[in-house]
Amino acid sequence: MKTILGCIADDFTGATDLAGLLARSGVRVNLRIGIPNGPPTDGAAFEVIALKSRTAPVADAVAQARAALKWLQAAGARRFFWKYCSTFDSTAIGNIGPVAEALMADLNTHQTIYCPAFPENGRAIFMGNLFVGETPLAESPMKDHPLTPMRDSNLMRLLAPQVTRPVGLANRLTVAKGADALRAKLAELAAQGVAHVVVDAVANDDLYTIAAACRDMPLMTGGSAVAMPLPALYVADGTLAADAPRATAPQLAPQTILLSGSCSAMTRAQVAAYPGPKHGLDPLELAKNGPKTALDWLATQDLTTAPLIYATAEPDAVRAAQSVLGTAKAGEIVEHALSTLATAARDMGARRFVVAGGETSGAVTQALGVDRLTIGAEIAPGVPWCFATSAGHTIAITLKSGNFGAESFFADALKALGQ
Repeated sequence: MKTILGCIADDFTGATDLAGLLARSGVRVNLRIGIPNGPPTDGAAFEVIALKSRTAPVADAVAQARAALKWLQAAGARRFFWKYCSTFDSTAIGNIGPVAEALMADLNTHQTIYCPAFPENGRAIFMGNLFVGETPLAESPMKDHPLTPMRDSNLMRLLAPQVTRPVGLANRLTVAKGADALRAKLAELAAQGVAHVVVDAVANDDLYTIAAACRDMPLMTGGSAVAMPLPALYVADGTLAADAPRATAPQLAPQTILLSGSCSAMTRAQVAAYPGPKHGLDPLELAKNGPKTALDWLATQDLTTAPLIYATAEPDAVRAAQSVLGTAKAGEIVEHALSTLATAARDMGARRFVVAGGETSGAVTQALGVDRLTIGAEIAPGVPWCFATSAGHTIAITLKSGNFGAESFFADALKALGQ
């Protein structure tokens, strides 16, 4: 099937977030883990490529995105979406802006938009400032993120050092006037040489206005929610057939493993609220002894009770481990342990995997040898169940961004899949 929209995401949970919202349309969505090795032979109307590039060196992130773009073009896509986190997770030098500029150059387009708003999950942009609920980004728990601490709420100030061309704003007053007014504003800014336009959005209706105004841009960028209206727009204008093939969910054994590496405030609450068996990981112990203690604990568990293994910890504990091991090394040790535990659980019979945290999701899916996911039903906004193959077994897996879901998320996930 010819691909209508080609999407590139900077981490694995973000990719499933985007794929899940696109799949609300009922159309089949393919989620590729990494850039496929060969040419496209089994494409879907919506193709999403998940990269592990959010905190990679800028040159590596740009190279990966360009390679993904080339594959998506070969699949037939002519419109593209660059997806990053709804909290604009990035450093002072990237990778959101540099990747966007590289994709713009390859597509020979001179303007794109930035809209990480996700109102269903409490992410709103007003006058260029990003809010988490009613709290400015820089005052939210994201200020303590271990890899991308967000210390400014203004998206123009965050973006400007990452790009080489001017940054501007289409504010909520313009968006409220409708798609024609927004298109006119974008044209006005383009005439002034503004290449990078932050667009305000505080409610779902704003997202529909933005998508309608920008749907024909060669490149849109943002969080997943601004892409959500695109399938209906494509069906309405005949670009996409309304009878495109749907995904079907497989039947699976009940054995389940829950794995959490995220240290976000919400994931900490979710781990605390989970009523099932659970075992915590200590990065300092892992550095000395590896995951043997956790593997021994796992071997004693009945996987039908869905045990949880977590490295989720309070910010002070995270900083303490990082001060001894180094930030990168501490993360690598935890990722290695959780990916080792994932494969051990699979070999014990686990066929359902719940994974919390972007870096953890990348490590686990790669360890399981997953290279493509089919998107199923959502557990929470932006968090779908997905289906894949690992070592010849059909599995279900959900990859949760740290701050997504309710406190009852782990129990909600099991319920959504019928356990």
